[in-house]
Amino acid sequence: MVRGRGVIVPVVLAGGSGTRLWPLSRELCPKQLLSLDGRESMFQETLRRLERLGEVGRPVVVCTEPHRFLVAEQIRALGQAADIVLEPADRDTAPAVAIAALLAGGQDDDPLLLVLPSDHQISQLDAFLAAVKTGMVPAAAGNLVTFGICPEQPETGYGYIQPGQPGDSPAPAQSADAGAEGEYFTVRRFVEKPDAATARQYLAQGYLWNSGIFLFRASVLLAEVAAHAPEISARMLEAYRGRQRERDFIRLPEEPFTAAPTLSLDRAVMEHTGKAVVVPMACGWRDIGSWSALWDGGAADAQGNVLLGRVVSRDSRNCYARSTGRLLALLGVDDLVVVETADAVLVARREQAQEVRELVRELKKRGLEEAFRSVAAAEKAPPDAG
Repeated sequence: MVRGRGVIVPVVLAGGSGTRLWPLSRELCPKQLLSLDGRESMFQETLRRLERLGEVGRPVVVCTEPHRFLVAEQIRALGQAADIVLEPADRDTAPAVAIAALLAGGQDDDPLLLVLPSDHQISQLDAFLAAVKTGMVPAAAGNLVTFGICPEQPETGYGYIQPGQPGDSPAPAQSADAGAEGEYFTVRRFVEKPDAATARQYLAQGYLWNSGIFLFRASVLLAEVAAHAPEISARMLEAYRGRQRERDFIRLPEEPFTAAPTLSLDRAVMEHTGKAVVVPMACGWRDIGSWSALWDGGAADAQGNVLLGRVVSRDSRNCYARSTGRLLALLGVDDLVVVETADAVLVARREQAQEVRELVRELKKRGLEEAFRSVAAAEKAPPDAG
């Protein structure tokens, strides 16, 4: 028997260091906690979206110890409250979601968990909310729902989901009222980030971008973690039992948490379960994973340049330039990313913007870790436009 849909408990994943947005994003002030457009941070925008979901339980926010006060302050600034889980170490999303499911289960009788990364931008909120409403049907029926983004172009920076046919697996894939709320499908397979030629094939074959947004009952998620990632299940249960609360902060014992394998929820569970369902979603979604992604979504001038802060451009095209203080001048250049902070300047070809993470690794290898750890530049957001 299908139980009622019940309350939604948001699980907001706010960990990570955001190395691909260096030099603005730093270890102590990662990209999700920065204001990238002069307004609220992406983390705050994620929490804002929840205000229109209807019956929503107290959010569970998962972050690391060094970010706890920034996270708490940004929640307070919105007039909201949340349980803030402090991860002793980064173990990717599977352990984080599992511990959140154990905690959220105490809020309600087996709530629906809406898992949201905090580094996404969504420009069409109504479409997002409609997709969540659609996903509540299969989630309440005992499926693990993921949201697939309807792709706008071939993209090599995202994973993909191949949807199956409605109702082509033993797990319920539709219900009587699904047609009124939208479509959803069983998942045929998840695939990793492709090369350009394969991405074009996926686009032609109706694949969806993998958003990393999920919806499921807490009990169903925990059962599937136990079935497909038993080591994570055992370690997170041990960490949950040893938790300590300090006001809104929930600290976890280090030993069991760090003993868990480092795995994403996709790899630990979604690629193995027989209960995966995908809801297609076209909501102006962007994963802000690189400077080129900010160029894609920015307000470009007539020459295709996105210029933020004190920037002057002449005879330059299709550049992303951002200054937090000093004057930047572009002359006769094309397809560059130029980012200035108080202690570092990045100059890169726009098509290589995904490789900034490797550059940060090289900085650490050369003993220049202070160039990534410093937060002096990250604390100051640039003006909206130059």
